[in-house]
Amino acid sequence: MSVSRPPVLAAGDQVCFRGEVRAVTRLAAGVAYLGGLEPAVALTELFTDPDFAVVSAGSRAPLPPEGLLEVLPAEVTEQARWLEGHVAEVVSGLPADAGLDAVPRREYDPAVTSLRQREIAKAAELRAAGHQVPLRTLQRLRRRYETEGVWGLVDHRFTRRSWPAGRVDERVVDAVRRAVADETERSTGTVDRLRRTVAQILAAEHGVTDPSPVMPSRATFYRLVARVSAGRHTFGSARTRRSLAKRPDGPFGMVLSVRPGEWMQIDSTPVDVRVVLDNGMIDRAELTWLIDVATRTIPAAVLRPSAKAVDAALLLARALTPEPMRPGWADALRMSRPVLPHRRLAGIDQRLEHAAARPVIVPETIVCDYVDHGMVYMSQAFRSACRALGISFQPSHKDSPWEKGTVERSMGSVATLFAQHVAGYVGSSVERRGRNAELAAAWSIIELQDLLDEWIVAAGRTGRMTGCATL
Repeated sequence: MSVSRPPVLAAGDQVCFRGEVRAVTRLAAGVAYLGGLEPAVALTELFTDPDFAVVSAGSRAPLPPEGLLEVLPAEVTEQARWLEGHVAEVVSGLPADAGLDAVPRREYDPAVTSLRQREIAKAAELRAAGHQVPLRTLQRLRRRYETEGVWGLVDHRFTRRSWPAGRVDERVVDAVRRAVADETERSTGTVDRLRRTVAQILAAEHGVTDPSPVMPSRATFYRLVARVSAGRHTFGSARTRRSLAKRPDGPFGMVLSVRPGEWMQIDSTPVDVRVVLDNGMIDRAELTWLIDVATRTIPAAVLRPSAKAVDAALLLARALTPEPMRPGWADALRMSRPVLPHRRLAGIDQRLEHAAARPVIVPETIVCDYVDHGMVYMSQAFRSACRALGISFQPSHKDSPWEKGTVERSMGSVATLFAQHVAGYVGSSVERRGRNAELAAAWSIIELQDLLDEWIVAAGRTGRMTGCATL
């Protein structure tokens, strides 16, 4: 037997109750006030009535776009809120800021008046108060409010962007935009090269063989290019330019994670520390780790000469296994020291009795990079491990690093908060590397792994990404 959820009511809805259609004038705690019917009716009685049905749902204004109202001038926002109070009264019979005990005025009561009667009454009320809001304008505002919410009542003259081109020919502006977009994959050049590209586009697309009449002066052209290419690094770093070009045009989305393990991210990156490999060669190790988005903690991390599919599968095993305390670790790093129900946890798993304060989190969903390490995370070994543990596997889209921005940002913290304090640190590039820095390599991968594990536990214990500053 399936049980359906009770309907969601709001003031202005038309419902059928006891064989008659009535308007919901207002809602209070557990009761509904219906037009022409006294006293109030309990919601349980209303929903269980054999004749109950929602005949028509009243207009419910959607929420305004998040953050957009805050950037408008205060007087523009106040004007929109003032209009919302009047328009909402026309739509539902009650102002937008009406309390639970508010009762519709007779001329705006949906139970006894039509929508047009309420519009005429509101236009007359505003006119008597000295506000020139014609009936047609009020109707247009009402339609916008029903589809866009309070954002539809905003004076959009204040939301329009200024035209960066001024009086420059639109063909030139379009050609500049196309030329700037084409610079994304090219080697970095100068504005003069871009100017020649614009001239070539004008000749090919618009037949302008002599661009002198339509091209602006050199100073104006430079200002136009600066505005069009702002924030794109068109004449700067090619690597940064290509990275910025991957960003979406609209605002980023947001995935909310409210419990540990609900949303985890995995990635790999070289560590800026030279280590001594088993064959005696000196090279950088590659770090693969898992980060929990909800708690911002690191359940597991492994170091290898190069990341392989088995290392990613091993990472899952380490995330599900308590980290044992090791000789030389401070007693403050024990799991029994943080404010956690340690005795209850130890009763569930005896290994927690002598475990370090590293979280044991069961992943539900893991997001990985499909492009950079596709051979590792898309391998049969890793996917089989996820499937065996009941973990949902979610590759990110191509050229979409923001989809796993938490782990991307945390990778940068490894260098500044851990690697730079370790012997053998060589920096992230040749420009940051000291003289003969690789000769300071003193660790094997196993030793560096032990230092990394201690740092992760210390960072989670203190709530700060510190703990190895004196290595």
